[in-house]
Parts: sequence; structure tokens; C-alpha cells
Amino acid sequence: MSIKQTLMKYFGNHAETRDKHWDASLQTHYYKTTKDKALLKLEELYTNKQNYSIQAISKEHGEISMYYKKTFIIITVISVRPYNTAIDFSVTTETILPFDFGNSTRRIEQLYQQINKELPYIKTTN
Repeated sequence: MSIKQTLMKYFGNHAETRDKHWDASLQTHYYKTTKDKALLKLEELYTNKQNYSIQAISKEHGEISMYYKKTFIIITVISVRPYNTAIDFSVTTETILPFDFGNSTRRIEQLYQQINKELPYIKTTN
């Protein structure tokens, strides 16, 4: 991790996951399930969680948008092949300052930990 990447991680207010991310904790996670089952499980999980507020669910696009306190989260669920589904996040923290001291990245790590308990985890990309 370069100095620029470290600074961007802690002195920005946005983080997102992708297949080939320089930060291993922000790489896409894959699960052994279908897109529809994953969306249903995520909806169940975050509807009942305290401090989470689901704003919209688009089953056609495989997206859930929600708030956690002052953090806006978009979850994207993509079916790669049968029973191989990718889940990605885009997280933006709303703060007075133009940075969140790495809160967006930590939120993604916590979301993946919660989902790993609920869905059969396969792998991250390398």
C-alpha cells in the first residue's frame, strides 16, 4: 500500500469494493447462492437491524440502498454463474469534514463480517 493510498483511505469519505482492489479488505466477496436468495437474505438482515434504514430495493438491478446512522450504503448483488454470486459495496460517510478517518472502509469490513455469517462464503478475488 503506497502512501497516497493510505492517505486516501483515511482522508476521504468514500470507499467501495471491486475485484482487483489494492486493499485486500475491499475486494469483492463471492457467495454460494443465487442473486434472488442473496437479496432476500440481505433484506431480512438489514430490515431487522437497529440503526439500519433501507431506502430502496431494486431486484431487477440487484441493488439495495440504505443508511446506517450518517453513512449511505449501496449494496450490489451480481450473479456471476449459477450459485456463484458477488456482493459489492459503495459506502459514503456524511460528515462536516471532507474525510471520515477510514470509517467507510471499516463499515464495509463490518458488513462483510455480518454477511459471511449469513451466506455460504466462497472467496475474495485476488
